[in-house]
Amino acid sequence: MSKVQSPESKVEDDSFENLQIIDGELIDGELLEVSSSDDINYCDEEQTKVAPRAKNQIVKDQKPKTENQKFYLQYILSPLIFLTVTLLGGLRLSAADSALIFLKPPLVCLIFAVILLVLFFRAGLLKLEGWFSESFSTLKNIANATILITLFFASIQIFNSLLPEKGLPFWVFAFCFFWTLWNNLFVEFQGKRLLQSLGSVFALAFVSKYLILAYLTAPASESWWRGILENPTQEFFTFLFDLPRFAAGTGYIQFFAVIFYLLGLFLLPPVSVNEKQS
Repeated sequence: MSKVQSPESKVEDDSFENLQIIDGELIDGELLEVSSSDDINYCDEEQTKVAPRAKNQIVKDQKPKTENQKFYLQYILSPLIFLTVTLLGGLRLSAADSALIFLKPPLVCLIFAVILLVLFFRAGLLKLEGWFSESFSTLKNIANATILITLFFASIQIFNSLLPEKGLPFWVFAFCFFWTLWNNLFVEFQGKRLLQSLGSVFALAFVSKYLILAYLTAPASESWWRGILENPTQEFFTFLFDLPRFAAGTGYIQFFAVIFYLLGLFLLPPVSVNEKQS
């Protein structure tokens, strides 16, 4: 007859098999998985390596975005600002019907613009080697030249905006601009100081032309005798200085022209940025 093994004896046999014999003694225990100190240190090293790697990845993701912003700022926004100044600098509003009049700049404005560009390079506001180089691609050199051309035309029109159109005030303003620009050619200063100097000179010229001289200019009337009877002082200065008659909205247009020009100079970097990052 086969011997039937009871469940209790089977459990005892299983437990007996789990016993380990060490030095002739029976030790009853459970198997535990213990991590060595080397494994712990290895995990710490892995975490330390992953953290800088993730940080570097974030920096790499942010860097192309910043470079692209500089790219759009230099090659799209800055030329648009200078082209806007070029358009606004020659606009006038007729005193009779507020019609738009576009005045061409006099020759002296081109001379002032050339001197002003030389000042930009001397003061470090623009660096020639940072805009044109043999290491740059042909397309980049052409794009940089286009930006500087728009800056040149905007400079011409900003002087056209601030100079009186004709008469004695034109020659007085032209002499003051020439004297200021010529003296600055022989003075060492930084780009920030040049911007401050230009801002103060342009502000003084704007106030003198569009506030003081505009106040002295007589409004357009049907007859010269009627103007003498109504505004004798203004008619006298208009005749003496040969001041042109424009609508009051002209001053608002030229105010934004000056603001946009100074803003474009502030946003223009000394050196050109790299190509657009993909």
